[in-house]
This record gives sequence, C-alpha cells and structure tokens, in this order.
Amino acid sequence: QVLLEESGGGLVQAGGSLRLSCAAPGIFFRLSAVGWYRQAPGKQRELVARISSGGSTSYVDSVKGRFTISRDNAKNIVYLQMNGLKPEDTAVYYCTEELRNSWGQGTQVTVSS
Repeated sequence: QVLLEESGGGLVQAGGSLRLSCAAPGIFFRLSAVGWYRQAPGKQRELVARISSGGSTSYVDSVKGRFTISRDNAKNIVYLQMNGLKPEDTAVYYCTEELRNSWGQGTQVTVSS
C-alpha cells in the first residue's frame, strides 16, 4: 500500500483560506484519479472533491464555489484550495489515490467562529 503525504492543514478563522497538498512518488499517482475526503467527529467520511487523471473535477454541493481541486503532474501533487472556510468545514482531510486505494494519514483543518 502506497502512503500519500498530506500537508497544509491548520487553524484558521471563519472566512479564511487554506491550501492542502497531497504528494506521492511514482507514475501511478499521475495516472490515477485522486480524491479529497474529510471526516468530522460524529459524522461519516465524506468525499469533498475529486479530480480525474484527465483533469475533470467534481465537488460535493456544500463546498461548490468555495473549494477548488487541481493537480500538478510534473510535481506529483494534488491540491485542494479552500476559500471562505466555515466552522462546519472542520475535519480531518484525507487524500486518496484511487488506482491503488492508497490513503494518507490526514491533515487537521480547524475553523474557528
């Protein structure tokens, strides 16, 4: 199992922004669809955003217009730009590589009121 490496989480005030990064070595990461999931206490794990190997994107309704997923294939990095953060966005965010069902350890995002 390949371990993905997430970074960029932290503590921000409501209305602020964060950019999460997901990185992994190897060609399979570049060829795979990648998703960002999040899990908050007392809630199910939720798919927030997804990007295909060809760059097609999709988002859960609650973040549409605020979050943007993108990828830099030359660097083997997938980003999640989060703007207009709300307290309900507070969660641990996980990056997944679908091709090999690889998951990272997660990065904590906390949004204060």
